[in-house]
Amino acid sequence: MTFPRKYTKLLTVGAACAVAGAGAGAIATAGAAGTPTTTTSASSGTAAGHATRRALAARAVQGELVVATKNGFATVTLNRGFVQSVSGQQLTIREGTKKATYKTVTLTIPASAKVRDNGQAASLSQLTSGQRVAVVQGPKQTRVIARSVR
Repeated sequence: MTFPRKYTKLLTVGAACAVAGAGAGAIATAGAAGTPTTTTSASSGTAAGHATRRALAARAVQGELVVATKNGFATVTLNRGFVQSVSGQQLTIREGTKKATYKTVTLTIPASAKVRDNGQAASLSQLTSGQRVAVVQGPKQTRVIARSVR
């Protein structure tokens, strides 16, 4: 799924949610095993490191990230998948890929949310079942980005 350039920062935060979750899961798993493990990862400053992060972000389905702000902390969440239904301000998403479902969630989307449908400004009610969708929710803003499946 490709997104307009202006959503890159917002989606990067959402992707960071997935990276943080994957890292925490790996740390927890390694600690639970009780045996030393060795992992190899691409250096964060290399082209391979950037490609690895992009690949991970492209596969992210759901994540939550707590970030430090000037006034404390803020939680940002990412949900990606396919629209199942829209009812009022309720958006039901089948999180996952075309072939596999992680879980189905119903999100309450605030009326102030920025909604884009195939690159155009839209309302939540204009989204249709089967469209790919990404929802990034922060403390001050929610973005819903939908694309028709090709």
